[in-house]
Amino acid sequence: MQIMEAKKILGVDYGVSRIGLAIADSETRIAFAYGTIDNKNFLKELGGVIEKENIETVVLGKLENAGAGKKAFEAQEIGEKISRELKVEVSYQEEMFSTKMAENNLKEAGVKNLKSLDNQEAARIILQSWLDRG
Repeated sequence: MQIMEAKKILGVDYGVSRIGLAIADSETRIAFAYGTIDNKNFLKELGGVIEKENIETVVLGKLENAGAGKKAFEAQEIGEKISRELKVEVSYQEEMFSTKMAENNLKEAGVKNLKSLDNQEAARIILQSWLDRG
């Protein structure tokens, strides 16, 4: 009998200075905040997380509405770079309002320093939305 190992998935909320990360597996389908990395060494740090956690798919937040054409294009470009350089599958998930939702979630939880955690909570929301979509 062969036991299939759950695939690990990494959610990414890409920001100009900080990138939020969240992690889930294909079995539990529950996303958890993972951490925040600095944008300066983005690909190197992301590659380290992908290797350490044995990530098979990266889910990148992407704005789909017409007014966000530049952001949607950037997400596509960043996703292609991740896929090409880190040899991992990249998927996209609409991220409109994810940061606002993240801030609200953190406020409700009584978190004081929102800015230190909002990127990873936004990544968790993006990843959970993707998981829920099936």
